Amino acid sequence: MATALTRTILLYFILMIGLRALGKRQIGELEPIELVLTLLISDLAAVPMQDFGIPLLNGVIPIVTLLSLSMLLSFFSMRSVRFHRLVCGNPTTLIDDGVIQQDALRRNRFTLDELLDELRAEGVTDLETVKYAVLETNGRLSVLLYPDEAPATPKQLGRPVEDDVFLPAVLVNDGRVLKSTLRGRGLDEPWLERTLRERGFRSAREVLLLTVDGAGKVLCVGKEGGEG
Repeated sequence: MATALTRTILLYFILMIGLRALGKRQIGELEPIELVLTLLISDLAAVPMQDFGIPLLNGVIPIVTLLSLSMLLSFFSMRSVRFHRLVCGNPTTLIDDGVIQQDALRRNRFTLDELLDELRAEGVTDLETVKYAVLETNGRLSVLLYPDEAPATPKQLGRPVEDDVFLPAVLVNDGRVLKSTLRGRGLDEPWLERTLRERGFRSAREVLLLTVDGAGKVLCVGKEGGEG
């Protein structure tokens, strides 16, 4: 029991550190080489967890080797456009100037139903409004509409727009005060205590979420059953 627990914990942290080093990606955004790496690592990690007759090192070495190889390939991909195209492939235009590229669909084994599904996912129901649709190397479809079909921006309409979009910073997360963020915003604990009292809270422990943005706007959400 202790052996299984130890092996599982060690492999978990090795995988977590290794995958974290590869960068943040959602599964649906993985390049083909990254998806293959993820599948291989999951299989390699499962074997030493279940078979105690296999030395733990025999499972760790292949995992570390694959992670190192992946980081090496990523390094060369960033250095060379040709190498990146060789490893990851090229984006493919499925709709070019409003015309469906049937040969491109066949080469990528992309059916017409899948194309329509992807367009609907992007909020497009009328195929005639699409000027370009590009199948990216991670499998996602980028859609560009004709200018007269795309939503007009204030700049296109010649209207002045005030920049009132600010990124909020989380100061309290599930009752915990993030002191480093608080100081980074030029605020202190007396300000936080005063802000909480104004909203009917006695302490940060009663708050689920408290944020403040660049304009000083405060959002405060209390925990269920609390005040405020």
